[in-house]
Amino acid sequence: MDERDVRLLKAISELETGSPERLHEATGIPVSTIHYRLSNLREEGIITNDRYDIDLDELGLGVTVLVEVHADYQGSYEEFSDRLLTVEGVTNVYFTMGETDFIVVARLSSSEMVERLIAEFEQLEGVDRTDSTFVISAIEERDALQSYSLETLLEELVDE
Repeated sequence: MDERDVRLLKAISELETGSPERLHEATGIPVSTIHYRLSNLREEGIITNDRYDIDLDELGLGVTVLVEVHADYQGSYEEFSDRLLTVEGVTNVYFTMGETDFIVVARLSSSEMVERLIAEFEQLEGVDRTDSTFVISAIEERDALQSYSLETLLEELVDE
């Protein structure tokens, strides 16, 4: 990956679009070069899809719950996390170190769904207990690249 690739990825993150014309306006990179580089970034697996971001609050899935899962399971943590992902509403599962084994993020429509979510977790074999945190308000939810300056990304990601 070179500097142009990093500049393109940063612009995609900030503009929230893959439009070659808009990316050209933001970066000064020629449109034909942008097409070529986006194709390469897709082939390399760095760009995984064409995102259509959805406002989950407007959609009706505005309740966010963070669930700490304390578990005693057989098999690999990947297999166990796959079981956690079978619960409707779960969007992310993280395997963690410390007292908590997994942290799960769920997006739900109501407090009744929160109750159902926790009941389903408690039914899963290997779940000892859960601790849930109801998110009152999302102060900021952003793409990972948005949390870095372009200079840091260039420093850390450009191949020498």
